[in-house]
Amino acid sequence: MWQNCTSMKITSSPTQPTTLTCPACGLLCDDVLLTTASPVAVKVACAKSVTFFEQTYSADNPSFGIPSVAGQTTDLNTAIKAATDILRKSNQPLFAGLGTEVQGMRSLMRLAEKTGATLDHMHSEGTVRNTLALQNSGWQTTTLTEVKNRADVILAIGTDIVSSHPRFFEKLVWNTESLFNKPVPEVIYLAAPLNASGENTQAGISPAGTQPMVIPAATEQLPEIINALNALANGKNLNIDNIAGVALSSLQTILEKLKAAQYAVVVWSASNLKFAHAELTVQSITQLIAKLNETNRVAGLPLNSGDGDTSVNNTSTWLSGYPTRNRFTNVKSGGKPEYDAYYFSTKQQLENCDALLWVSTFNAHQPPPDTGAPTIVIGHPNMQFTRAPDVFIPVGIPALDHTGTMFRLDSAVALPLKKLRDSNLPSLSQVTQKILDILSC
Repeated sequence: MWQNCTSMKITSSPTQPTTLTCPACGLLCDDVLLTTASPVAVKVACAKSVTFFEQTYSADNPSFGIPSVAGQTTDLNTAIKAATDILRKSNQPLFAGLGTEVQGMRSLMRLAEKTGATLDHMHSEGTVRNTLALQNSGWQTTTLTEVKNRADVILAIGTDIVSSHPRFFEKLVWNTESLFNKPVPEVIYLAAPLNASGENTQAGISPAGTQPMVIPAATEQLPEIINALNALANGKNLNIDNIAGVALSSLQTILEKLKAAQYAVVVWSASNLKFAHAELTVQSITQLIAKLNETNRVAGLPLNSGDGDTSVNNTSTWLSGYPTRNRFTNVKSGGKPEYDAYYFSTKQQLENCDALLWVSTFNAHQPPPDTGAPTIVIGHPNMQFTRAPDVFIPVGIPALDHTGTMFRLDSAVALPLKKLRDSNLPSLSQVTQKILDILSC
């Protein structure tokens, strides 16, 4: 796939193509090519990747990349000072959004420790569903490399996968290169979202034309369906013909295929499970995997939601001992980290915080939530607002305007992001460090 990207000023050699890591989804495909001959083009990429690397300075937004205070344009130093003043006066700031990569999150953690802030990622609702299941009973998961080299049955629960991770099947399922001579994988969709396009489920068709097994069901019926699968896996007799509209024979077929596999992988997206107590369904999935592992080889693969959520939570965990939805207290005595998956959520904290710092460096379409508290936005230079924040500081986009590091969705590999163009925009880390310097004076 080739797309023009003529507005980008490339900093690399004008004659050699550049191989990139793409941060547009959690796969972090590192084989994307950007030509440096004119016109600049993206090759070996999905639509998400092309959209990301085609981001240019927008002529439709006259305030593109210009800091503002109280809705009025200003210079960077004035905006940083205004942001610092808000944080200095705050007793309970909330750092939310957190759309960034490893280096950006490290800088935010330092600032949170200095100010006693609570931290919560914009996609943490899905993350917390996984975390609660993991904390309660543990789980058995795999890596993308193992999927590529070993998986011969893929069971996708509540997701078509490619809506969020477009090249999953291309790179990991239908790949022709693997360390082992694995069979052509078989794909099963269970309760894929009803709004998923036909093209998305078509990704499960093998190169030889073998159709995937598609079992339609409403996502909100998954608690009943997965519990029934667990009952069958434990040898229980269910004296009914269907569960939540799914034929019992279909569930029995799923179990037979999982048990017959050499290496089965169960994939789910917790962000799609938008019903009450969805963490119990995640736990039910992990219990099914554990039960099957008594006699077979089955592993789970939770998909991430994006905007750097895996990188942010990994960074937070190694620096504080907790993923996001954590807080630093007792700041004067060095900052003690605490964790609360419910109370430290953005929704709950917006009712109590006296300052909001919203970060979104990958995505211009993630504005801050409405709040009466003073609001600082550090983010994508093309962000636009229906209500101007108290301070807006535009920063560079990771993998375009500055280098960085990100963790793949399986947390097994960290990959570097390259700088591709010259811009006058500072990075999130640079802005955060300047705020820290002023606060330390």
